Amino acid sequence: MFNPDYIIVGSGIIGCSTALQLANTGASVRLLERNQPGQESSWAGGGILFPLLPWDYTDAVNQLVQRSIALFPGWAEELQTATGIDPEYRCCGMLVLPPVSTSKARIWCDTHGTRLESAGAREIVPELAADEEALWLPDVAQARNPRLLKALRRRLELLGVEISEHTEVTRWNSDGARITSIETSRGELKAGRYIVASGAWSKKLLGEHALNLDIRPIRGQMLLFKAEPGALRTIILREGFYLIPRLDGHILAGSTLEDVGFDKTTTEQAKAMLYAQATEILPLLKHAPVVKHWAGLRPGSPDNIPTIDRHPQLENLYINSGHFRYGVTMAPASAEIMANLILERPQTLDIAPYRWPVAQK
Repeated sequence: MFNPDYIIVGSGIIGCSTALQLANTGASVRLLERNQPGQESSWAGGGILFPLLPWDYTDAVNQLVQRSIALFPGWAEELQTATGIDPEYRCCGMLVLPPVSTSKARIWCDTHGTRLESAGAREIVPELAADEEALWLPDVAQARNPRLLKALRRRLELLGVEISEHTEVTRWNSDGARITSIETSRGELKAGRYIVASGAWSKKLLGEHALNLDIRPIRGQMLLFKAEPGALRTIILREGFYLIPRLDGHILAGSTLEDVGFDKTTTEQAKAMLYAQATEILPLLKHAPVVKHWAGLRPGSPDNIPTIDRHPQLENLYINSGHFRYGVTMAPASAEIMANLILERPQTLDIAPYRWPVAQK
């Protein structure tokens, strides 16, 4: 059997974007997916390309997001040109309703060159229940996760990346400081290098090789309304709850943050809470049917800081995981860091915050 340069375990947004970076260098890449590609948290999320909210996060989160924001327009255009699939990347702005720290927001936005305006909420969204002083971020963009993943998969296929569905890794075989092969549900597989991009399952997958890695599943539940196209044109955020409009009239409402292990069950309690918040903010949703309710498992990590690094002990094992709420948002920059690290190219960011955690002596 042909042994590729890279095996990437996990075919969500992080695994696919990493595969794209490496395949674009001419390398041979094989993606392994225990179920179907892109059907876990990458599919389940909202696709807001901005932290919620950046002045509440560390520089490690914000520099990664800012780099991705800079890369996203070109990335999305390249995918659409190559595949004919529109990932629906678009700048729609985000309205932040109170309570919010206006002073912290202004300081952060001024420092980072991000446009911020004060506005009456109904000046931006006339259909809101309440007209109150809000913050308007006109340059916030979004992408439609399922379409983005579909475009990525098609692009990888065109580049010759092999995608192996229903292939679960069950064991890592090593000899000294190297992984020699992996055992899977479809037999033994070998590659030059191995990259774990398995989201919430990364620590479980690595087993004893996880060392001090701190990634755990955090459940998020979402509702999907179907309104008329144009009923809502911008993202709305209030105290961590958001409404995201799609071009065809679908509106996402989310999301919960639940530490319940690997349980993807949806609950009536969460559905009722999400529905109440959505309709309280935007009453027109009372007349829009709820067409879907789902849950995904985010790869939770301390302070929302991912791990993008080579294993401390195994020289050909790498990880790109732990992006928590911002896998889609951080994907282009995270893939860039991973490829630069492997290929020993200069980095555009300080990558020290994304090192593999090791035990303190």
